[in-house]
Amino acid sequence: MQWLSQLQHLDFIWPWMLAILPLPWLIRLMIKTQTQQVSPLLAPVILSRVESQIENEPLFEAKKSQYRIPFGFIVLWILLVFAAMRPVWFLDETPFQVSGKEMMLAVDLSGSMRKADMRLGGREVDRLSAVKAVIADFISRRQGDRMGLVVFGSQAFLQSPLSYDLKTVQNLLYESEIGMAGNNTAIGDAIGLTLKHLKQQNQTHAVLILLTDGSNTGGVSPIEAAKLALQMNVKIYTIGVGQPSSGLFGLSRSDMDEATLSKIAELTGGQFFRANNTAELELIYQQIDQLEAVEHQVFSYRLRSELYIWPLGTALLLSFWLAFRLIRRAGG
Repeated sequence: MQWLSQLQHLDFIWPWMLAILPLPWLIRLMIKTQTQQVSPLLAPVILSRVESQIENEPLFEAKKSQYRIPFGFIVLWILLVFAAMRPVWFLDETPFQVSGKEMMLAVDLSGSMRKADMRLGGREVDRLSAVKAVIADFISRRQGDRMGLVVFGSQAFLQSPLSYDLKTVQNLLYESEIGMAGNNTAIGDAIGLTLKHLKQQNQTHAVLILLTDGSNTGGVSPIEAAKLALQMNVKIYTIGVGQPSSGLFGLSRSDMDEATLSKIAELTGGQFFRANNTAELELIYQQIDQLEAVEHQVFSYRLRSELYIWPLGTALLLSFWLAFRLIRRAGG
């Protein structure tokens, strides 16, 4: 009886499509076919002689209509209805619980992110490579949350809308390259584009994690954008990436506008973090992971495999075979 337990994985997305199964028989009952008169091919002389000899027997043969639907077409219809019911095979035993947390990532792709002052795996890498490695691990831990991705430089672009498909968000992050959005740093535009997307998604409670290594060089004012985020209940965590460089007389110098980044986080109820190396960046994401933990369960989702292609493909092959038989019968 093991096969019975396996059937528990089978389900239908649209089971109500089963209601259309008797449709062909109902149509045959409602639409009356006319009786066709079939007469033999007789010459006029022969026809007059036969009429004089046979008075009561009809010369025309009534062809009775066929109400029975051929078996092949019945099977074809059942396969189509079965495919329309969208059978699915659930791949896991327990539902995947969705938390309802909405998180957006805004990643700086300006030219300064090319500076190789971060260490990853014992070797020096540029700032963006370090950010990609750490963020990818952070994304993989956000199971149950929806995440989206915005990249910005001189302009801001929405790379991925809010989605439960975290693997796609990771891939889009990996494909991002320095300079693809311009060489400047439009922090305000990145916040504004994120708020626009969240508004379109009717999301009033969300989290934005903004990573940059510089200061705003154009576009919307970051502070004004942060005020709009406060109105929408969007919490912003700002992360400054990169080590300060040596300036005049050996003093450290940084192009990062820490005051503005701190003000953005303070206005929206988030926090500002400074990541001078990959280890600090990982610790920052661990803190955010704890601060923005799963809040509540909204609905459950189970990984599944669609099976409708099998009955639909079988129906297609069967239709070819039935059509071939009808053409062959007509030609014979």
